[in-house]
Amino acid sequence: MPYSTIADLPDNIKNNLPQHAQEIYLKSFNNAWEEYKDPSKRKTDESREEIAHKVAWSAVKKKYHKVGDHWEEK
Repeated sequence: MPYSTIADLPDNIKNNLPQHAQEIYLKSFNNAWEEYKDPSKRKTDESREEIAHKVAWSAVKKKYHKVGDHWEEK
């Protein structure tokens, strides 16, 4: 399911990522959720939600990297 606000994101996202990274995650997840609603567009048998989370994490990792136990902008 798409997320309406940052407050709706999973706790592991809200509790670990900086605000800007959470915004990236939210937007990327929602875009992927819409893009992959048709199962024929998915390259694997993963669920729409699994793919959307992977896409969102990938987007975050383009701008942020983990240093120790926290995330920093590249």
